[in-house]
Amino acid sequence: MTVAKPAVARIVLLFAAIALLLAAVPVSAGEMFPKILPLPDGWQPEGIATGRGTDFYVGSLANGAIWKGDLRTGEGFVLNEGAAGRRIAGVKVDKRTNYVFGAGTTSGQAFVFDGNTGALLKEYQLTTLTPSFINDVVITRDAAYFTNSNQPFIHKLPLGPGGQLPADSSAVQSIPLSGDYQQVAGFNANGIDAPANGKALIIVQSATGLLFTVDPNTGMTYQIDLDGATLPNGDGILLDGRTLYVVQNRLNKIAVIELQAATNSGSVVKEITDPAFRVPTTVAQFGTWLYAVNARFGTPPTPETEYEAVQVAK
Repeated sequence: MTVAKPAVARIVLLFAAIALLLAAVPVSAGEMFPKILPLPDGWQPEGIATGRGTDFYVGSLANGAIWKGDLRTGEGFVLNEGAAGRRIAGVKVDKRTNYVFGAGTTSGQAFVFDGNTGALLKEYQLTTLTPSFINDVVITRDAAYFTNSNQPFIHKLPLGPGGQLPADSSAVQSIPLSGDYQQVAGFNANGIDAPANGKALIIVQSATGLLFTVDPNTGMTYQIDLDGATLPNGDGILLDGRTLYVVQNRLNKIAVIELQAATNSGSVVKEITDPAFRVPTTVAQFGTWLYAVNARFGTPPTPETEYEAVQVAK
């Protein structure tokens, strides 16, 4: 069965309830969460995700390490030291289990870490196609979905009751993208989000700046009509009720899109910029704030290169 055009409507309604819960997160009167969250020098971040309470996690393109921090204090520590040859782009947290899922870039792999101990729980080979770039991940009630920026597929890792992990890579399903989506030269499917039930996905295509809904069962896609607007350099995305946030990395901004409830359409209503942005790539949320991680693409990475995440208002 293909995704009907009103797929966005279902996403909007489900995320509206989640948005109300997030808005209810208690913050003491006058309490200030730091605007700048420093990361270790040389970290080379790309993905950021919020977890339980005020926890946040950032992966590393340098060696696949995982940083765990506290939004309330800005302090943190290396949760997993990484390994030679490992790289992690997008990350997401399954709050049912506190597992941290990482997209494994050119390895074609996905990694799952314990968000408490940092232990590497599982490695999954999502694809052996080359070239591949496993870029981002979203977790729904029954699966984790990964984008591949170099191949026209969404890779599905089924999850059992309560977020139970599959035993091995034989459970992975590679779903070809069809319909309005067309693979082009350059980076393709990048950021991804979905409602918890996973009945529809949203992806951004970096090379074209287009948005699509995706049927997670068939891979059928429909372009989201932005009345002619495109989102060049689209990277990480975040869906919050009717609002979709799209990070435009080298443009140092986040596009804010209001989706129409009954149609596969929307409009760009504003842009979020900040002097502290230094090529942000992905974004996470906590209450009324967004946290964008600065990847600093274009700046030669060295062991002394500084990196951070930046808090901005929604």
